[in-house]
Amino acid sequence: MALAAFSRLPVTVNLPLLLQALAGVEEDRWKGHFNTAYYSGDWSGVALISAADALTELSPGRGRPLPRAPWLEDERWRQALRDWPLDIVSARLLRLGPGGRIHEHRDYDLGGPDADLRLHVPLLSPPDVDFWLDGQIIPMKAGECWFLDLARPHRVANRSDRVRVHLVLDCRPGPWLERQIADGLISTPIAGVEQNDLACFQRRVEADPHLARALQSLQDLDAFIESALALGAEQGFHFTREELCAAMRTGRRQWSDQWKT
Repeated sequence: MALAAFSRLPVTVNLPLLLQALAGVEEDRWKGHFNTAYYSGDWSGVALISAADALTELSPGRGRPLPRAPWLEDERWRQALRDWPLDIVSARLLRLGPGGRIHEHRDYDLGGPDADLRLHVPLLSPPDVDFWLDGQIIPMKAGECWFLDLARPHRVANRSDRVRVHLVLDCRPGPWLERQIADGLISTPIAGVEQNDLACFQRRVEADPHLARALQSLQDLDAFIESALALGAEQGFHFTREELCAAMRTGRRQWSDQWKT
């Protein structure tokens, strides 16, 4: 499935329960992140679920997902996520302290066609934390759930005097999760981009392989335009032939190149 760089999922986060569970985590549970060259300051984590063969509880692995002590000992983590039908292979808390920085890098293990999908659920999220992904600041707030394609370049700077804590979930791809990501693209705020119906439909096509294939199969330009208008209307997006042609002429979102080649 081809996915956009990020999406705010239209799901309800039980933030009060998650914050209660977070408050129950003892300080000695927090361990420094294993990628020591990637950051400065305090970047630490608590493993909730991780691979049985991982070198450390925070490290990646290929073994079966193994619930760790905080997950087993506090049922509030499971309760908070019980309404999300996810196949979770890794769950951890990641904390970035005041003044901490995560240097630009890529998580290449998330870049394959069958790679896990990473979700970030901000629990403590001061406004002066900049999370850059592929050149765009992602405006994540506490109580939201975001898909992030972290195989792309990303970095973080905590410019505040408070800690930032995210619940990070690595999940196997599945129909429910992929639909939430696709639906979230429509409402995800992007600074400086007008969210008209055409822009929203373009982003839906980016996330939905069935729509993309339907357009890619059309070699005739008029047929392509008529199909895009019809498919857009079916999805609830209404734009004119003139708007579509103008977008194609200016190359916005690379319509003709991306979906007709």
